Amino acid sequence: MEKKKVVLAFSGGLDTSFCVKYLADELGYEVHTAIANTGGFSPEELSSIEERAYRLGAKSHATLDVTQEYYSKSIKYMVFGNVLRNGTYPISVSSERIFQAIAIIEYAKKIGADCVAHGSTGVGNDQVRFDLTFQVLAPEIEIITPTRDMVLTREYEINYLKERGYVADFTKMEYSINKGLWGTSIGGKETLHSEQTLPESAYPSQVTATGEERLKLTFENGEITAVNGKAFDDKIKAICCVEEIASKYGIGRDMHIGDTIIGIKGRVGFEAAAPMLIIAAHKMLEKHTLTKWQLYWKDQIGTWYGMFLHEAQYLDPVMRDLEAFLESTQQNVTGTVEIILRPYGYTLVGVDTSFDLMKTDFGEYGEVNKAWTADDVKGFTKIMANQIKIYHNVQKRNNK
Repeated sequence: MEKKKVVLAFSGGLDTSFCVKYLADELGYEVHTAIANTGGFSPEELSSIEERAYRLGAKSHATLDVTQEYYSKSIKYMVFGNVLRNGTYPISVSSERIFQAIAIIEYAKKIGADCVAHGSTGVGNDQVRFDLTFQVLAPEIEIITPTRDMVLTREYEINYLKERGYVADFTKMEYSINKGLWGTSIGGKETLHSEQTLPESAYPSQVTATGEERLKLTFENGEITAVNGKAFDDKIKAICCVEEIASKYGIGRDMHIGDTIIGIKGRVGFEAAAPMLIIAAHKMLEKHTLTKWQLYWKDQIGTWYGMFLHEAQYLDPVMRDLEAFLESTQQNVTGTVEIILRPYGYTLVGVDTSFDLMKTDFGEYGEVNKAWTADDVKGFTKIMANQIKIYHNVQKRNNK
């Protein structure tokens, strides 16, 4: 009897390593592993993960590079919307998971898999992101989740692999690190306690820079196109360049506290030098180039877009509607923003743009009015006050 074919989302860690053996030995599946790279893995790491998959007994292994798609279909819009979940977190790993899930399920369909599997546990957000994406894009393909369904301990998984002749260094690191193009998340014992924070040593990028450094970021229609005057056709390389410059200052470190999809509170540390600087610079440029109501509605749309993305709603068509609005607001978001970097902080200096709404012939704030008279303002103020005057008049009449 021909074996059923399963595609496993494989990271090379303990949970997914266990899944390869369990799916093949206990459930009798033909296991095909796949890793979707959204910018968080080096070529050496990808090679090591592939070697591990074959040692575990995978029938085949695929590396799916979706970094460009991740930028063009997610990061770009998160910048347009200045998306920071709870005003803090640039939705780093959580936004990556959606595109990893899409890549995995499309690969499963491509090779004619009967099932798809992942190693998520039952207490996090990723289980929902993978399951929901799989169900929407391929409802005919069965989802298998051994780690979640069996409620396994780390010790059980390690012993299971050892008993079957597979030995690897599964020493649990003191901190769980998830590195990606749009930031790195850090989990550890301190993130489990509301009154504690991460120590300096927990961050992958250590502070080595001293003094100050000036950084110039150039945007065209809302997208970053140059760093310190150096043009980048590839926006991913521009992001990496900003990260390389700013991470040595310890910029972009913070603690995110938020509501998980399943309803419990979650807490995670992160560092995201490039995302935080790019969003801050982009937002400042928008303040100079957009109208009051564009800025107001962008704040609302950006908040909703980030929430939907975090909660695995990327495939809902409303996201395309929100993206269309965000993109339409970027027509004049072109110019250069200067930033001063220093250890653990930065200062936004100013912007240089031909679309600057401060540079007009109408007047200079706090200085001289050129396009209206004093009488114009007196009349405008009198009419504007009518509604409030009526309210207070009625209150006074009823309080006699």
